[in-house]
Amino acid sequence: MGEINLDALIRGDIEVLANSISRAENGELSPSELAKIHELAKASSASSPDKRRRIGITGTPGVGKSTLTSLLIKEYRATGAKVGVLAVDPSSVVTGGALLGDRIRMQEHYVDPDVFIRSMSARGHLGGLAVATPLASELLAIAGHSPVIVETVGVGQSEVEVMNHVDTTIVVLAPGAGDDIQSAKAGILEIADIFIINKVDRDKEGAEKLRQDLLRSQDLSQRSDGWRAPVLLVSALDRIGISEVVAAISKHQDFTEQARG
Repeated sequence: MGEINLDALIRGDIEVLANSISRAENGELSPSELAKIHELAKASSASSPDKRRRIGITGTPGVGKSTLTSLLIKEYRATGAKVGVLAVDPSSVVTGGALLGDRIRMQEHYVDPDVFIRSMSARGHLGGLAVATPLASELLAIAGHSPVIVETVGVGQSEVEVMNHVDTTIVVLAPGAGDDIQSAKAGILEIADIFIINKVDRDKEGAEKLRQDLLRSQDLSQRSDGWRAPVLLVSALDRIGISEVVAAISKHQDFTEQARG
């Protein structure tokens, strides 16, 4: 098999992009290809930081990550952005492929040529991502997708790998879903750049209590970079609070760009 047509990839050729991600998943990229991909991704980041805008969405199963991702796609597409999505799903014990789960919630975007959605099987890899997810995000960025949204498989409290491969990490919680601060404070809560309490339409009182708990936890444990993660109340079902999420993402990424100098 010949090497990736990088010129076609830079032009955003969908077939080349899809094939490149498949080869990344299967470990078929040569050392020279990997080196060129990393070089292009680094050059893309240096020339325009916006081209490396990667957003991680993580949280425990059932908190509404896919619905939230779908709404963020719509918000960014309304601005003319070319959006990439890497959705990590559990692996089938039979085929090893991705169990698509509630990926159907994004189906309205599959016909949009400026939205590229790829479900990736975790293939037993721990941490909430697939092994090839970081490389796939680089390929999407090279192909002109910005933002690239990385949605993890439903994670437990210690699966925090996503924070190492995105620019902004969103932790999604839901009132009454077992997201107690005392049980979670040593895990995924510590990696959040933005907290989203979803499904507030179901339990407004519980959502407000969870919000206050999150705010107090940040008072007790301040981050070394000086960023204080906002806690946003959202109802993805009713499409409430989504514009505030986009604004918070932009504010965080401006903050990190300024911190880098």
